[in-house]
Amino acid sequence: MLAFATRRLVLSIPTLIFISFIIFMLLQLAPGDPMAQVPLTVPPEVKEKMRQALGLGEPPLVQYWKWLVQVFWIEPQVFIDYLFGTSLSEGKLRVISWQTRSPVMDIIIQRIPQTLWVVGIAYIVAILIALPIGIYSAYRQYSVFDQAGTFVTMVGFSIPPFFTGPLLIVIFSVMAQDTWWLPVFPSIYDTTHVVNSWESFGIQVRQMTLPVMVLALQITAQLSRYMRASMLDNLNQDYVRTARAKGLSEAVVVNIHVLRNSMIPVVTVIALGIPSIFGGAIITENVFKVNGIGQLLITALFANDLPMVMTLTFIFAVLIVMFNLIADILYGLLDPRIRYD
Repeated sequence: MLAFATRRLVLSIPTLIFISFIIFMLLQLAPGDPMAQVPLTVPPEVKEKMRQALGLGEPPLVQYWKWLVQVFWIEPQVFIDYLFGTSLSEGKLRVISWQTRSPVMDIIIQRIPQTLWVVGIAYIVAILIALPIGIYSAYRQYSVFDQAGTFVTMVGFSIPPFFTGPLLIVIFSVMAQDTWWLPVFPSIYDTTHVVNSWESFGIQVRQMTLPVMVLALQITAQLSRYMRASMLDNLNQDYVRTARAKGLSEAVVVNIHVLRNSMIPVVTVIALGIPSIFGGAIITENVFKVNGIGQLLITALFANDLPMVMTLTFIFAVLIVMFNLIADILYGLLDPRIRYD
């Protein structure tokens, strides 16, 4: 397993470089000009100097090489300087956002906590809810619980977040103010809120509730159906009948033998869904005004901020490759018969 993981890590380097090159060239073909927002009163010679300062006057391959050096060489030095107080990156040019004129990685690091508070917790909540529902629905196939779970998951699949979000705002932020039995939750996420006490943590939980509910509904609907289908496939296998014939209890058969094999395809879905946490939920973040990564990406796209878009999409590619590897390793832990030697 260690040799397999090492090979995959080594092969991931040229893979990511190739992906970054494709992303960069596609963005170069995108229409738009970052100087389009400059007022018409600015003289042409000043605009030209601004373009050169942004690196727009250089050939695409030169720009790509500079971006590679900045991401793979200078940014790690910045991280080392932050950890150990050194000055390795002092005076070196980092990846600069065309929109804000500040380092791209600094902006991303500022936005990640907001996204993790909402999207990350929604993903954890969805996993904790979806797996038991899928397991019990498969074990009690066609029961009332299974029928109700199927109905709820179909609703979760069918209703998009841009409808669910405003609906929950109307119910829990508007209508709830005139009732005594409905709890009232904030409709706008306060990104400036700092958690430094139990009281502030309670406020944070309240403002996270609605966006987490919207996202968890969608993720739960997907994962529970995968879990149910995988469990049903394994419940009818010969090894299950053999385990029951040996006198093993039903809890041991279902929760150990069947569940362990059923988790293999579900692990893939969970692992490949984790990068979407860092990508943010674009629609939900905009509905609830969460100042996260998803909103940052949309803003950068509208502003034609190529360094920001390039860096964000490359980070997503790195996460996808990394969690693909983690999923493969988990296969071997869940099923000892799987070997990569």
